Amino acid sequence: MSEAGRNQTEPGGSDRRGYVLFATILASGMAFMDGSIITVGLPAIRANLGASFGEAQWTSNAYTLTLAAFTLLGGAAGDAFGLRRVFMLGIALFGLASAACGFAWSPESLIVARAVQGIGGALMVPGSLALISAHYPPKIRGRAIGTWAAASSIAPAIGPILGGALVDLGSWRALFLMNVPIAIVAWLVCRAKVPSDRKIVAVRMDWIGGAFAVVGLGVLTYGLTEMGTGGLRFDLAAGLALAGAAVLVVFVIWEALAPTPMMPLGLFASRMFSGVNVLTLLLYFALAGALFFLPTALIQAHRYPAALAGSVFLPFVIVMALLSRFGGGLADNFGVRPCLTFGPILTGISFLVLSPAVADGRFWMAMVPTMLLMGLGMGITVAPLSTAVMNAAPEARRGAASGINNAVARVAGLIAVASLGIAVSYGFDGVLSAAAGDAARLVRQAGFGGTLPAMDGVDMAAARVLWEQATIAGFSAIAMVCGVFAIAGGLVGWIFTGVDKKG
Repeated sequence: MSEAGRNQTEPGGSDRRGYVLFATILASGMAFMDGSIITVGLPAIRANLGASFGEAQWTSNAYTLTLAAFTLLGGAAGDAFGLRRVFMLGIALFGLASAACGFAWSPESLIVARAVQGIGGALMVPGSLALISAHYPPKIRGRAIGTWAAASSIAPAIGPILGGALVDLGSWRALFLMNVPIAIVAWLVCRAKVPSDRKIVAVRMDWIGGAFAVVGLGVLTYGLTEMGTGGLRFDLAAGLALAGAAVLVVFVIWEALAPTPMMPLGLFASRMFSGVNVLTLLLYFALAGALFFLPTALIQAHRYPAALAGSVFLPFVIVMALLSRFGGGLADNFGVRPCLTFGPILTGISFLVLSPAVADGRFWMAMVPTMLLMGLGMGITVAPLSTAVMNAAPEARRGAASGINNAVARVAGLIAVASLGIAVSYGFDGVLSAAAGDAARLVRQAGFGGTLPAMDGVDMAAARVLWEQATIAGFSAIAMVCGVFAIAGGLVGWIFTGVDKKG
């Protein structure tokens, strides 16, 4: 009998489903929140640790890189060694690494701790969804996944809200130290209330494939980041990005030939599975780009306090919380195709509208309506997306399937943060190309996400106006790219998920 089937028939299994859902939401919520909570804390981290903009960007990229690369191994590890065991290991590692982040003494120590934190998250996230699938029968699985998806999707959106408040009221270190008690509670609940499961003997770990994934994503990310920040010559940075992409091609070839691949390519024989992963790549690229750069744009262009910049996401959070569970029910009753078509398209429209909204800058009149529309689009998308992934995979490989889909989402975010710096530079420098004088040179030196210093002999009022205009132009370039990607995801949803009523 499969793991899913065995767990569903265990005596008292239904009584423990609530604990399973609670533990998985706590754990995965931490992992998803930590991908975005740092965005409003970057200025404070730079000031306190003396970090450059590139180093600050790597405090995000290091986490997303290991989370993306090791999520595939994390999903396979759950199948190989037992879902509960690997899940609990991930919680413990994440909590310890969060403490290390909170006590970091330099940019380098923070980056290393964030990388370890991402490994812990990679062991938790695929296990969360796989544990739910193992303990909830198909007829009620969609609603359970909808509840998990609501919490997991709200987490990255609520991160900037909570992070802004913590930075304004206390210290950026609280962004990480708050994870420690949450991790302790999640670990204890899992130990006491989540039934243990056995490993699937036929599944083995693919360490070579994991090494290819880590190296390929790392080099690709480094190259894309340097292309955006100008830390290296453009041709050298582009060469590194291409080298990383080449290693990822080798990774795919290895996975096709390996006897026990961590990313079973046979799963992609399913039209549904392939389609939802392409949709995930496009949609989460757009979402991660907006979440990462939006707070900085509002702080820099309109002098938002950190807490107010984070509060911009509150309407998005509320609507998504109300609709995600409803979206899971829609998937159960009507199939996933309508949700995975219209949801991403609505989200894409919200990104396009985000450009004039940020230019306007008013909280209630411009930002709130835009974020409500974004929440509507994502709210009817996230649960059907997760349901489609689980239903398209064989029961014995749901850990791997969940790992693949979560890895795709994390890779999308990683590439977005690294590559959209190029779009920011294009828009930012486009405004400065038409300006001259000391004010323009000062703004160019400060850049997007930097600090505009006072300088003798420079009209600071004019420099401030120019800096704001360049910031808005830089973010507008991002918003346009994100909008196009999300709408393309909706088209993919329409084409590839129309298999049958239940998706």
